[in-house]
Amino acid sequence: MAERKRRQSSRRLVLSILSFTVVILGWYALTSWARMVPPAFLPPPQYIVTDFIRVIGSPYVGNTLIGHTLMSLQIVLGGFFMAILIGIPLGILMGWFKRIEAVVDPLFQLLRPIPPLAWIPLSLLWFGIGLKSKIFVIWLAAFVPCVINSYTAIRLTDPLLVKAALGLGVKKQRDLLWEVAIPSSLPVILGGVRIGLGAAWMTLVAAELLASDAGLGYMMQMARRALEPSVIILCMLIIGILGALMARGLRALEKRICPWVKQEEH
Repeated sequence: MAERKRRQSSRRLVLSILSFTVVILGWYALTSWARMVPPAFLPPPQYIVTDFIRVIGSPYVGNTLIGHTLMSLQIVLGGFFMAILIGIPLGILMGWFKRIEAVVDPLFQLLRPIPPLAWIPLSLLWFGIGLKSKIFVIWLAAFVPCVINSYTAIRLTDPLLVKAALGLGVKKQRDLLWEVAIPSSLPVILGGVRIGLGAAWMTLVAAELLASDAGLGYMMQMARRALEPSVIILCMLIIGILGALMARGLRALEKRICPWVKQEEH
């Protein structure tokens, strides 16, 4: 079994490297070799590398690439962790206690369809142009998936597990929640956390347009004005890499917290 898993992991790694290589070679062929796409629309890969070297240590619109990246991480992680701390407990309580669901669910269903970006004008009025307004928008983006998955997971708790716990002497609703419902729901809850993380990164660029002076989204906006598509693509790649690494970390955490869940190899 262990040998089979190692072979599957090696095969996935080879396929990932191969697909990445094919994309880079195709990109290079279109932009540098065949020159079918002008650099103003899609710069060659070597332009991205050159700009990375240029902005990694030298200031670009007031900050280095590292400084802009750290600012974006601060915004994403601030809103994301707030969504976890508020959204997961709220979803669990709504799923387990019908009275709480009756009180909270109508308001949640009313606010849920509103896009996070629609809150930008109000966030500026409430929190000003600092970090708080951006973190608030990111929080809204990640909050909804955390609530929905937590609520759904608790509602789908296996009745057989509850009956077994009752037969073993667990009587209080609070004990059933902590000892049965939450542990059995963890995989779905953590799935909502991963979805929330993706939503947070997807909302970052728009959130950083709120009178920012730093961040990857701000850097992309300034590069657009300066007609530097290579810098825009560089920032997009950094956002994609950071988001993928964090999602990978969450998946590893899920394997550690929920070892009983079979991890499918895709």
